[in-house]
Amino acid sequence: MDRSAFSMEVRGYFLNPVEKRLRAPWRISLWLVLTAFGGAVLTLLFAVVPAPAGKGGLAVAAYGLAELGWGFLGLGAAGLGFGYLLDRRTAADFGLGRDTQWWRDAVFGVTLGVGLPTIGLTVELAVGWTTITAVLPTTTGGTFGLGVTSAVVGLALLVPFFVVQATAEEILVRGYLLTNLAEGAAGAIGKTASTIAATVLTGALFGLIHWTNPSATPLSVVNITLYGILFGACYVLTGRLGIACGFHIAWNYTLSLWDLPVSGLDTGVALVGTESAGPELVTGGAFGPEGGLVALPLLALGAGALYWWVRREYGRVAILDSIAAPDLRIPARGGK
Repeated sequence: MDRSAFSMEVRGYFLNPVEKRLRAPWRISLWLVLTAFGGAVLTLLFAVVPAPAGKGGLAVAAYGLAELGWGFLGLGAAGLGFGYLLDRRTAADFGLGRDTQWWRDAVFGVTLGVGLPTIGLTVELAVGWTTITAVLPTTTGGTFGLGVTSAVVGLALLVPFFVVQATAEEILVRGYLLTNLAEGAAGAIGKTASTIAATVLTGALFGLIHWTNPSATPLSVVNITLYGILFGACYVLTGRLGIACGFHIAWNYTLSLWDLPVSGLDTGVALVGTESAGPELVTGGAFGPEGGLVALPLLALGAGALYWWVRREYGRVAILDSIAAPDLRIPARGGK
């Protein structure tokens, strides 16, 4: 083998000659490094914003929440930006094709995110495991420090925060990683099998990410893994992140409304104050519903509702081969 042929063979291990881009394992590895670096740089930029004077009030609450939200915004922006450059995908290929159906899906996702925790709370109230203790309560401390302002203001500030946080997580975990993993393995095991595997793997990653949250348990990791798989199913059955984003945002916010921990985090404000006296194995205790057995029937309801919606809106329920087939911004010569 001459030097030129050897060079082309080595180059082929790294670059797809048809698509003119890095192969999936190298794209993902480089994306992880660049996203972590870019997210860190963007997060550090918040340090130039002076903290408000004083120890309470709207300005302090808004600053504290913005500081947390900016980190998610930085990671999301860096991940999407570097993914766009490395992958050369269209926005729709990241699940972000904002057509009318995308927004219809998002509204359905919001309905799921509001309805499921509310059903769980209603059942717990009915059997006496949870009681309502107050209206519009605030608590000092908490993860978000919103107790320094009123509950109404705090709940209003949580809306943009959860929009940024949940959307960033969906773009990173589902829009980028799931898509690339499915595409990368498609040649070896087929598009459907690779998409299923990628959905399970990113669901497991989603669960592990929450292992470091306060009061996390093995059950909470399993539950969040299963919900991560459900979020993945929302994507691979529709090709859009609308349901997953709406579901994720509304779920987190609704837990806050009902004074329930959000994956072990206490927002410090609520629409109604609640107190749980039921068995922690069922209610999730300090981690919230995601840490208890109550999450499993809610998961089943969510999966059933997703099946109904996809069948109604898309005509059939099937994993889309397009998840594992790239739609590039600049068609590669000789490609599709």
